[in-house]
Parts: sequence; structure tokens; C-alpha cells
Amino acid sequence: MKPVVISGTGLFTPPNSISNDELVTAFNAYVELFNAENADKIAAGEVTALEPSSSAFIEKASGIKSRYVMEKSGILDPKHMTSRIKERADEELSLQAEICVAAAREALARAKRTPADIDMVLVAASNMQRAYPAMAVEVQDALGIEGFGFDMNVACSSATFAIQTAAGAVQTGQARAVLVLNPEITSAHLNFRDRDSHFIFGDACTAMVIEAADTAIGEHQFEILDSKLKTKFSNNIRNNFGFMNRFDEAGIGLPDKLFRQQGRKVFKEVCPMAAEMIRQTVEASGLKVEDISRFWLHQANLNMNQLIVRMLMGRDATPEEAPVILDTYANTSSAGSIIAFHKYQDDMPSGSKGVICSFGAGYSIGCVVVRKK
Repeated sequence: MKPVVISGTGLFTPPNSISNDELVTAFNAYVELFNAENADKIAAGEVTALEPSSSAFIEKASGIKSRYVMEKSGILDPKHMTSRIKERADEELSLQAEICVAAAREALARAKRTPADIDMVLVAASNMQRAYPAMAVEVQDALGIEGFGFDMNVACSSATFAIQTAAGAVQTGQARAVLVLNPEITSAHLNFRDRDSHFIFGDACTAMVIEAADTAIGEHQFEILDSKLKTKFSNNIRNNFGFMNRFDEAGIGLPDKLFRQQGRKVFKEVCPMAAEMIRQTVEASGLKVEDISRFWLHQANLNMNQLIVRMLMGRDATPEEAPVILDTYANTSSAGSIIAFHKYQDDMPSGSKGVICSFGAGYSIGCVVVRKK
């Protein structure tokens, strides 16, 4: 098969950051309001009192210290607890398309490409702003790209699944180059009133240019040596929001229409699956785990990442071997592993190998082995 490279990456980071302390202050104020308003029912045993949170609990459970969001004042309002962002007119560029364009411009610049060099736009993310028209087609139009585009959703594994899809398009001649975008406005699906999950997610958008190795001209190219995808159905991470909710109005607005997970089950089941997937993909590429100098893992939980690498290496990884960005970005769903890849790649010498791996709802796991040219 024709060699394919990731020739450029880009990142959009929202302007607003929320620290754990800020988030906890807002959440605990909400808890006080809820418990006061429901004092009689709580005393009668009809309603369970809510428990406050703490920054120490959040950091111990996840490794997260802060997160970026598109708008923060609404999230930190105990009586509102979601971002306040006005809906745009159909004639305006959509918010999700806007952050895609920002990340795309950086990726194109690093790849030394222009929109005229791109034949395919692929927007892959956990949550799309709308059902249709496709976000990819709007981004294509905004950038002035000819060809075609479409959206795809494999939850937190969307980016790695998109890498394989894009590489296949280049190898079969469907596209000279593909622009892959991962716009994650996860603050829209997060329940900021839930103690166990209100701290998990952050917003960001990543971009990649994927093209044939023999025509790539960017300074930081990574050849895709092999990739492997796996899905296995599980309800342990779920969001029931959708256009069919209106069929049963009794369910509209209930907590299951936002993100929810059974964290302990996810941890126990996904860690060994991800470790084995990485091992299989590395070996299929003709390498050994010992040959891998960097692991750009899905940035969901620090404890998960540490365990996965320990399963592979038989020891704890150094910060250089398994870079962490979730301390400041939190879980950005499909964008997480690509943020780590974007920020921690330029120092790698030519010939060094790395693994991009994501895992999440589905379950879905995507693994990509790359070598720096």
C-alpha cells in the first residue's frame, strides 16, 4: 500500500479556563441551594441530599486540575450551570465550524498546504452541533475546499477512526490529501449538577492533514505504519439525547440526556482492552513495544493512562514517554490524544516511533502506530 503521513496538526484552545476550585465553588453552592429547597423531602426520606465536592477529590479521581470551555460564566452560575451561548442564524458560520476552521488553518500551515491541496474534509467528534447539513461540508465551504466532506461519530475514538478512514482514502486515490477535524464542545453534553462527572470534560478542537508520503512537504511528518480499530457494545458510557426524544416528552430534560458513565466498570474493562490493542497493533507493524518511544493516549483519566502503559512496559512511564495534557485540558473526548500528539512531537528525532491510541464509549478503541520521518 502507498505510504501515508500525518503531515500537519493544529489546535484550537478556547479562551476561558475553569480551575477545579472555581468549579467546586459553583457546584457546592448548587448543592446548598438544592438541599435547602428540598429540606422537607430530604427529612422525609423522599429525596436524597446532595453531597459537596472538593478539588482534592477531583484531582485524585482524574488527574484534572482545570479545563477550557467556550463560555464559563453560565457554568459557574449555581442557578444555571451550563454555558450561555446564543444560537446563531443559519447564514452565520456555526460555532463548531468556526473552531474547526481555526484548528485547520494551523494544521494546513504546518503541512505547508493550502485549501486547494485538500480533496476531502472529515469532521469526527463525539457530539455534532446539529444533524445536518454535515459540519464537514460547512467547514469545506468556509475554507474554500473543493471535493467532498462528511461527519462521523465513534465517541472518544472518533479521531483515530478518522485517521484510518483518511489514510484509506489517500491510498485508494479518492483524495490527494484529507483534512481531519475533531471539534469537541463537550461542555454542551456535560451535567454540571452531577458530582461524579461535572469535572470531567473540556472544550477544544484538533486538526490533521493526512496525505501521501511521496508528495508531502511539511517539516514534521509522521508515517502511518499500521492502525487497528475495535468496537464492543457497552452501556457503561452513554448519552440518550437525540431527535427521537420528542416522542416521549416525559423524558425530555432528564439526566440520561446528558453524559453519564459507570466509571469503575469502564476503568476495569477498558484498560486491559486498550493495552492489548496497542500491543497487537505495534506487533502487526513489525515492531515491539520496546521500540515505541512515545504513547499519545486518550486523555480521559490519568490513572487509566498510567495503568495502560504499566501493563505494556512493565513499569511507570516517564512524562516524555506518555505525555499528559488532561491536567489543563481535562477530557476533550476525541481531541485528547491528538492534543497530546500536537504538543509533544517536534522534539522527536527522525526514525522514532509512537502510538496514538483512543478509547471510549461504544466501547470503541482506535490505535495508530507512526514513525517520524
